[in-house]
Amino acid sequence: MITKKNATITAVGGYVPDTILTNKMLESKVNTSDEWITSRTGIKERRILNDVNLATSDMAAFAVKNLLQESGIDPKSIDCVILATSTPDHILAPTAPLICEKAGLINAWGFDLNAACSGFLYALSVGASFIESNRYKRIIVIGADQMSAIVNYEDRDTCVLFGDGAGAVLLESSTDENGLIDNIFKVDGKGNAFLSVPAGGSLFPASALTIEHKKHFIQQDGRTVFKSAILGMTSTCIEIMERNALKTEDIDWIIPHQANLRIIEAVSNNLNFPMNKVKVNIEKYGNTTAATIPLCMWDFKKDFKEGDNLLVTAFGAGFTYGSTFLKWGKQHTQKL
Repeated sequence: MITKKNATITAVGGYVPDTILTNKMLESKVNTSDEWITSRTGIKERRILNDVNLATSDMAAFAVKNLLQESGIDPKSIDCVILATSTPDHILAPTAPLICEKAGLINAWGFDLNAACSGFLYALSVGASFIESNRYKRIIVIGADQMSAIVNYEDRDTCVLFGDGAGAVLLESSTDENGLIDNIFKVDGKGNAFLSVPAGGSLFPASALTIEHKKHFIQQDGRTVFKSAILGMTSTCIEIMERNALKTEDIDWIIPHQANLRIIEAVSNNLNFPMNKVKVNIEKYGNTTAATIPLCMWDFKKDFKEGDNLLVTAFGAGFTYGSTFLKWGKQHTQKL
């Protein structure tokens, strides 16, 4: 008889740069204020990678090293790395191999996945499939983005929102009930018109004109994204709860994508879920895109107990969105 294997999160790591960009500091760059930013987004500060010699791969490697150090896992035992990012070091070659090199994962292969702010959840699902198939034993899934590289600091509507960071989790197989239980993912290609970096790809390659018109920076219709995010995250949370016969009281924690505190509060209200059970760290980091969810797992890992039911939800450019239901696994701890 074949025993079903679940893919379980057994270790978490994270990294944020040392440089802090506060709302007060942004007041000197654009026509804004601490009160305006805080009341509309919940963000007080964000971290910025300001070393020109470092990039997304370095933040991701630092997060992986943190995971390995805290858990006592041998880097040689890692089979695969899946990186979710919208800000790769280069358009070509991929960033995952650089992470393997910098983090000493000499036996691992890896690849990049771009689903914007939903990227970590999508990558987690792919990694879980690899584990469940019994092809691989240990997979590190990373969400990392250097959003400061694609933010126009003359545009107050976007520059106040984003920060830099990386989070990583280790997936291993488990024969108990812990692990990733279910996913619901959706896309809406019409969303491309409302949130994107227009230039730099094959449609609009870099040119003097795209640079002049600042088409290599994030551009968004904030009102449309705001409404769509609330609808998308709420609807997929409800759908996954119904599909798994879950009631509000069955969920121990919700980890939402950290895009805007008002979005998070609206989703929580729609689900009739108390905010004291919703993990929020947006005030410290802003929107780090694919990194927000693993950074929440890293920040609050001491709050999660083995077997806790977690509902994780995200929404991003594309539009991409979805929700994941998982049971928290037993965590590795470093033996001193």
